[in-house]
Amino acid sequence: MQPRLQPSSKAWVHAIGAGALTLLLSAPFSLAQQPASDDTGQQAFNNACRTCHSMKEGDNRLGPNLNKIVGRKAGSLPDYNYSSSMKEAGFAWDQDKLTRFMVKPDEVVSGHKMQPYGGVSAEEAGKVFAYLQSTGSQ
Repeated sequence: MQPRLQPSSKAWVHAIGAGALTLLLSAPFSLAQQPASDDTGQQAFNNACRTCHSMKEGDNRLGPNLNKIVGRKAGSLPDYNYSSSMKEAGFAWDQDKLTRFMVKPDEVVSGHKMQPYGGVSAEEAGKVFAYLQSTGSQ
């Protein structure tokens, strides 16, 4: 025969279960309200950009390094072979241009060399931009 729980024990177990359920249901909402940290920006960069790009000055890979990209003229690194359309883009990278380029690059610079890159979500692009700005802005 198994011992029976006392009424106060049942109430305690019920309260813990209800509290745990409340915590589980509220966690995603509270996490969504928090701003992106440097870690989430770096993770977004690693997931979307790091295969082809570096943040280290002079470390050009398949794509140019992105050190101090914010404020830099598009297609202007002397030691990277840009497409002619990127060299002639005629703008400096700011939040709007970089974010739009990460989402839909063909709409910002048609003829770029980031093939077969298909873009990231606007949310991910925002995280990557925050990381680029915090780690290597001019």
